Amino acid sequence: MSAKDVSAPERTLVLCVDRDDDLGVKTGVKTPILGREENINAAVTLALRDPEEPDANAIFEAVKIYDHLKESTGEGSHAECQIATIAGSELGDVGADKELVSELTEVLKTFQASEVILVTDGFADETILPLVQSRVPVTSVRRVTVRHSESIEETVWLFSRYLKMIFENPRYARMALGLPGLLLIVIGVLSLLNWAGYSWIAFLIVFGSYLVVKGFMLDKAFRNFYVWVREYSPPPFISLLSGFAALAGFLLVGIGAYQGFYQASAFASNTTPPIIYPSQWIGAFPTLLGYFLSHSIFLIVVGILTGLFGRAIHWFVERDSRLLRTVDIMVVVAWSAQIFYQASQILIDPKLSYDTLVYSIIVGIVLAVASVLFTSLLHRQYAGFFREKERKVEEDRSDSSASFKRDG
Repeated sequence: MSAKDVSAPERTLVLCVDRDDDLGVKTGVKTPILGREENINAAVTLALRDPEEPDANAIFEAVKIYDHLKESTGEGSHAECQIATIAGSELGDVGADKELVSELTEVLKTFQASEVILVTDGFADETILPLVQSRVPVTSVRRVTVRHSESIEETVWLFSRYLKMIFENPRYARMALGLPGLLLIVIGVLSLLNWAGYSWIAFLIVFGSYLVVKGFMLDKAFRNFYVWVREYSPPPFISLLSGFAALAGFLLVGIGAYQGFYQASAFASNTTPPIIYPSQWIGAFPTLLGYFLSHSIFLIVVGILTGLFGRAIHWFVERDSRLLRTVDIMVVVAWSAQIFYQASQILIDPKLSYDTLVYSIIVGIVLAVASVLFTSLLHRQYAGFFREKERKVEEDRSDSSASFKRDG
């Protein structure tokens, strides 16, 4: 048997796309619509509601293409074809694209097409085509446009239709009516105040502001922020406390670093002769580092401890054994303030004795060892307190290993 005989049969989907959901808005028909009879019924319903609607013509064109494919393939052919209509949203933009992708995915689950013949009413093809091509190859695009007479009467009628759309469609009304209306109001107010000479300035400010808002999509950002505020659900109290401790700790570290830089810069500015050349900066760097550490280290350490304390409370409520490791780190960080301070004094005045620094380091090592031993003892003493959390972690690891073995 040749490779051609065993290859998968062609499955062609004739897909009609209604991006602004005129079908659903005007008739209430739910999409996606799958099948020839169902699409004909939907198109007839839409045409009866609005005989001028181009989407009805697009659906009829899709049915015509589908019938032609059925006739050309014949009954004995292995090729299959299906017809479907999907719709977006009357709001347009991202919401319409998401709805189109969702309905296309639903259609492809029912009929796994190998190629698509796309039928549209001729508008927004550049937006629709990439969405479909990213999921299934598009072999043909059919644009259906309604032919109009070139007579003056029909031109006036067509113009009136588009003018009505500008007044009734919010997307076009905001730009075609809202912006000019705002400019007229501003110019009118300036005229009442006898500031008509500033009309051009007001025009430039209003029009420029509108371009900035639309160009940087500030209106969408504000709308998304409003939706976020309206649907915001505060996290658990322990998460709020941990986050507040982290923020307070970061603030303390920043203030401590600022104080250190201020003292170091004050020393550099008061030095005689002033520090100018790179060699002078290199020679004064140890002293500058000493001033920075001596005036910042305690506040920096307090900030770090504040953040760790918030995490420790979080681990305690969660019954997580990482609480004990956090306590060990807090002990080491707390005593490191003394070590860095003694080191900063030697950097400022190298004549000082280093005995205190060595003593601080030895005491720090003893404290670290004692802290580790003490927390180990606590872990054994209160093993039941952390057992539930550890058992859950082990179960998660076991599930992950079993899943990896199955995948392998």
